[in-house]
Amino acid sequence: MLDVNRLRMLVELSRRGTLSAVADALSYSKASVSQQLSALEREVGVPLLRRVGRGVQFTPQGNVLVAEAIGILDQLEHARIAVAESLIEVTGTVRVAVFQSAAHSLLPSALQALKEQHPALRVEVTECDPETGLVGVSSRDFDLILAEQYPGRTRPIHADLDRVVLAHDAIALARRPGSGEGADAVATLWSTRDEPWVLEPAGTASRAWAEQLCRTAGFEPDVRYEIADLTAHVRLIHAGLAVGLLPELVWGGDSPSVDLVTLPEAPRREIFSSARRVSAAAPSIRAVRRALEAAADRILPT
Repeated sequence: MLDVNRLRMLVELSRRGTLSAVADALSYSKASVSQQLSALEREVGVPLLRRVGRGVQFTPQGNVLVAEAIGILDQLEHARIAVAESLIEVTGTVRVAVFQSAAHSLLPSALQALKEQHPALRVEVTECDPETGLVGVSSRDFDLILAEQYPGRTRPIHADLDRVVLAHDAIALARRPGSGEGADAVATLWSTRDEPWVLEPAGTASRAWAEQLCRTAGFEPDVRYEIADLTAHVRLIHAGLAVGLLPELVWGGDSPSVDLVTLPEAPRREIFSSARRVSAAAPSIRAVRRALEAAADRILPT
């Protein structure tokens, strides 16, 4: 009989590439992961991995077992969902990964609705970047992710995940109150070339998109402040210490506290959710998605 936890470790190794990454993801020591995979090899009776330098490489038999293990894990998830669908009440736990502005604006009302409609359902929320969260859903660290995608940019496609568009979020140039709106958005963007900017940290999708927008307008932004928290962006901009780019979602349905200028071509960020295809029909995941959709409809009406 093959141990399910060891099979999951093998699948995680195929996705994450190193024993250290598997250990971090599953909260084991690297030595423990190595020992468990060695035990799995003894159970199967053939080598599954071979040492290559400081890393490991799958043998042909290891690749075969990874494919079978994914099917086994999916089948176990099917069984859990079948039991859940037989119940009248929506129960269980849904682990949700979410990006920051959605956590501030969409989650409170969605969680309140779920508490009232499905009191036996437990929702656990973790803030993380979409790249990490999407891998986490594939790896069963999370059940659902709420993520965003900027215009003209795509995220890696995970074949085992679905994708449901929730809303589209307008992005505007933000300036201190009373600065006045320019009639020409391109000219207004160009006028910020000598001003300090606040943007999210380098390496994020929003940062790459913002820099490309400025370069298209003919200048390199003077990024004086690199801050992930958009609430801090709003305060810096409101104080006249910086300009920036803010999505509509950051206001949570309230009136903006800074001046907003519509950008060329009125770009909109796509907000979507993803779940494993094998579990997307679970009553608990459907319930969370309905609550998030209702919250988005209230804050970002189409």
